[in-house]
Amino acid sequence: MQAQRQTVGLSHGGRPAKTGFSDNPVLPTLAMQGIAPAGLEPGSPFGPNLRAFAIYLRITHAISFERLVRLFSDLLGVEISEGALVKMLADSQEAFAKQSSRIRAELLAGTILGSDETGARVGKRNWWTWVFHNGDACCFVTHRNRSKVVVSEFLGDYRPDYWVSDRYGAQKGWAKRDHQFCLAHLIRDAKYAIDAGDTIFAPRLRELLKRACGIAGRRPNLADSTLRSYARKLHSDLDKLLRIRPSHDEGKKFRAIIKDCRQNLFVFMKNRAIPPTNNGSEQAIRPCVTFRKVTNCFRSEWGAKLYADIRSTLETARRRAIGALQAIRLTLNDKPLLNTG
Repeated sequence: MQAQRQTVGLSHGGRPAKTGFSDNPVLPTLAMQGIAPAGLEPGSPFGPNLRAFAIYLRITHAISFERLVRLFSDLLGVEISEGALVKMLADSQEAFAKQSSRIRAELLAGTILGSDETGARVGKRNWWTWVFHNGDACCFVTHRNRSKVVVSEFLGDYRPDYWVSDRYGAQKGWAKRDHQFCLAHLIRDAKYAIDAGDTIFAPRLRELLKRACGIAGRRPNLADSTLRSYARKLHSDLDKLLRIRPSHDEGKKFRAIIKDCRQNLFVFMKNRAIPPTNNGSEQAIRPCVTFRKVTNCFRSEWGAKLYADIRSTLETARRRAIGALQAIRLTLNDKPLLNTG
């Protein structure tokens, strides 16, 4: 019986590779024994650069698998199936999980931690994408919960000295020393109260918080004594504002919120490394929101977790002045992301 010549995929040169069974009587025997001929051993026929490029396009530009197939064919002359693209991602799980673990270890060695979360879809269920970051390290976690369970699992036994976030309850109570609430969120809350009709409390508080953010931006040029003087003035002005009794319901509600969290408003005045807002977390998580809107998220749990690990790699790389494609190559080659900034 003569074996048929068969196309098995793409060689590294980009042309279809033939088995050549009809030309070599040994090869049909190898095939029947389940042994791959020389040059056709198990493994991807695609090189590391092409794999890195596929991951880059899928994650950073949210390109669908269907469009990726056409893109590789039209631009590179490479015929590749959607299944092969999925296999590339699946095969990269271990490498990106290892890189994410390195980043997490660096992040948890610090004293300050910022966090935020946003919605995600896995299958037909609502999940959540969390971000934890500080300085040049950033970790993402995709989890089925939005509760403190996520934070507890990420932190383990570690507790930072300072925490920066919005007022969401799951992010409270983790700092050993103090917690800075995001002033940008409170400024937006003040604007909402003003639009709702409060003309007594919210406008004045909004100006106070904007002034505090302005001082934060000038901290590098301010002496410690000047900073302490500004802090005393901010607290004094806040005391005066809290003595105001607004008549509008939204004003009353907003005043109660500020009174309850006043100790978390100006923590950044005592530590120059602490930001007054949680904008760093929001900026880090924004690509996840874009990805969700473009792709409608994930069909599988492993895909969601892989995305979080890749985002951890790319955002950390960005903060360390490493290009996205280079960061993916380094990760696939089991190399750490060294700060080049």
